[in-house]
Order: sequence, then C-alpha cells, then structure tokens
Amino acid sequence: MADRLSRRESLGLMLALATGACSGGGDGGGSIVTPPQSPAPTPTPTPTPPPVSAADIRGAAATKGIRFGSAVAWAAAGADAGSFANPAYAALLEHDCAILVPENELKWQSIRPDAARFDFTRFDAILAYAEAKGMAMRGHTLLWHQRRWMPGWAESHDYGAGTAEATRILTEHIQTVCRRYGARITSYDVVNEAVDPASGALYETALSQALGGAQATLDLAFRTARAEAPGAQLVYNDYMGWEGGATHRAGVLALLRGFRDRGVPVDALGIQSHIGIYSATPIATLVANQSPAWRAFLDEVTGLGYKLVISELDVRDTGLPADVATRDQAVAEYARGYLDLMLGYPQLRDVLVWGMSDKYSWLQSFEPRADGQLRRACPYDAALQPKPMQNAIHAAIAAASARQGPYSLATTAGIIAGSEYGP
Repeated sequence: MADRLSRRESLGLMLALATGACSGGGDGGGSIVTPPQSPAPTPTPTPTPPPVSAADIRGAAATKGIRFGSAVAWAAAGADAGSFANPAYAALLEHDCAILVPENELKWQSIRPDAARFDFTRFDAILAYAEAKGMAMRGHTLLWHQRRWMPGWAESHDYGAGTAEATRILTEHIQTVCRRYGARITSYDVVNEAVDPASGALYETALSQALGGAQATLDLAFRTARAEAPGAQLVYNDYMGWEGGATHRAGVLALLRGFRDRGVPVDALGIQSHIGIYSATPIATLVANQSPAWRAFLDEVTGLGYKLVISELDVRDTGLPADVATRDQAVAEYARGYLDLMLGYPQLRDVLVWGMSDKYSWLQSFEPRADGQLRRACPYDAALQPKPMQNAIHAAIAAASARQGPYSLATTAGIIAGSEYGP
C-alpha cells in the first residue's frame, strides 16, 4: 500500500493543528512540519438513508470472548469532535465499545515535546473516561518507526558516539509510559509500521542508526516493554489489509520470523485494516479474489505462534457510486466478508475501528471522494445514526466461534492479570 500514504501525512497535520488549537497539550511543539496543502473541497451534503437500528455489538462480542472498540480523540468539553468529551459521540462509544485506543494522544509527537519532558494531560483524560465506563485501553504507540513520524527533536538529537544515549532515549520513553500506566493499559502497539511496503525492508531513523540499526532498535523496544509491562499484550502493528501488498507481507513475515528466532517478546500482529473498494467489481468477487493470498499470509503469521488484532478498521468507498444506499450496502458486505475471514482465526480477539462516525473520519479531510460526497467509511453516519456496516460488524461477531481463555465476560477492565499475554 505504498501508494496510500496520505494518511501518514494527514496525521502529522492533525497533530500540528491540535497543537495550535489547544495550548498546554503535548503534541510535540509543532515538531512535525507538513507542506502547505490546498483546502479540501466542502463535501456535498449526503442524503440520509432509511434508518437502521443499532445492533448490540458489545453484547454479542462479550458472549464470544471478543472485544469491539474504536479510536477516540481528545477534545475540549462539548467540542464537535470524535471525542469522549462530545456527549453525542460518547454515546456511540458506550453503546458498542469495550476497548478504546487513542487516535494520536500517546504518540511521541503528542506526549514528548523534547528529550527531557513528557506531557500526558490529554491521554490521561481519555484513560480516565475509559475506566469510568468500564472500557479497556490499548496503547498506541511506543515507537512509530519512521523518520517522518519521529518528532523533529529525535531526528536532530545529538546521540554522540556509541549507543548509550540512543538506548537511554528509547528505554526511558517506554519505561516512563509503562510505569505511569501499569496494568491500566492491556495491550500496546509497541512498534508501529517499521516495514517499508515498497521494498519489504525495515525503515531506519536517526535513533535506530545510533542504536546500530533497525533490528536492534525494535528488539530493544519489545524487550523493554516486556520488562516494564509484563502482563500486557505486546503488538507489532502495521498498515496492511487484504488488498495487494505481497512485498509488504513478505517483509512483515520476515520481521516476525526474526523476532521469533531471536526470542523477542512479541505477542501479536496488529493489522490496521484500512481496507477499501476501488472498482466496480462485485463485492462477492472482490472477497473471493482477495481471500486466498490473505488467508495464506494469516496462516503463516498464526503458524509462527502470533495472535492477531484488527487495530484500525474502516472501509474506503472510492470505487462506489454516489448513491448512499448502494455505497452503504457494498461497504457493509465488504466489511462482513473481511471480518468473517479474520474472525475465522481464534487468535483474533480484539476488533477496533478507526472512528465510529463518518463525520469525524480522517478520510473526509485527507482523502476526500472526487465527487465531493462524504465517505461512508464508519459504522455510523455523519448524523451519528447506525448504518448497515454497524449491523454487519455485529453479524460477523455473532457468527464467530467463541474464544477460549482468560477474557472475563463480567468486566472488560483489568482482564490481563494472569492472562495469556504474560511472559
């Protein structure tokens, strides 16, 4: 998916905008510089389709030992945002979700304005909300291993001779986060997107070069995380799904094999699952065409002993016509096909979408439809009403086999103690 990196550029802009709009936060002091962009066209209002009743995703998932969740953002109280602080949006989270993940608020750019300081204000607020509502929390991310997503100070930092200073910077970061939150975070994306989709090789950063290379850096990140968060699930998370990407998949498999061979404590592969429909090909045909290679990849991953996480699901409707009913039906069918395949693996227990409502999806501003229509990428529409995709997620989970293991069905908080994720 090397040709779809606009999301990465978009997140940098989102962080920079948040810094300017909300003083006192920890978004990296403007360390990410994004080239000027033309304003996105004002989307054409999308007609509201016939009403769909919201299905009980959270309840269905609980009966199967599965957790459904979403990314969530920080915002000022009452802001019109995809935030827990927006009561209308919070109602969606509370209806469907048993686990949350911060959209940006635990990344280096947000919490570490320079080498000497941390600022957890915004993430603390998200975590407090989740705990008050009985939701578990994922930590995203302890290391986003690409130059463009490291804060500027980390790329220009004087690491000196040898590896001591780089080791200190990385271990201090992971120790500080993990010690602050302890068992309150049940799963960490320890490393995010370290594999170049175009070549399958590992990216390098100034930090990794000072540490002796990417492999040594990633290994250190996971070993430090295990030492500091022995009960948490440790995840390698990457921007992938079932469309294309054979070189990328080979690179990820090589990385996972290397971790296993070196005894690096990695528990799961996080599959972001920003999937999409890019042509008029019938959905059933797309599903049938894409499933064999994707299943073969997942068989190799799980055969190595790794668990799976769907960490950032949404569905682009790029190749679909403007008609809302047509788009909604196709997106729902596509999501259902993908989830049916994924949930066929008992190693998958957490399914998270990258936002609940089309209104707040990152896709609207940074990858808009050419026809100006709002994308229909999320379980709920811009009016916060459930869509066929919401029902499809419920149906896929309801049809999945029950998972075995330590997940408590009585509560979704504090489930990691004594669990399969320990060393």
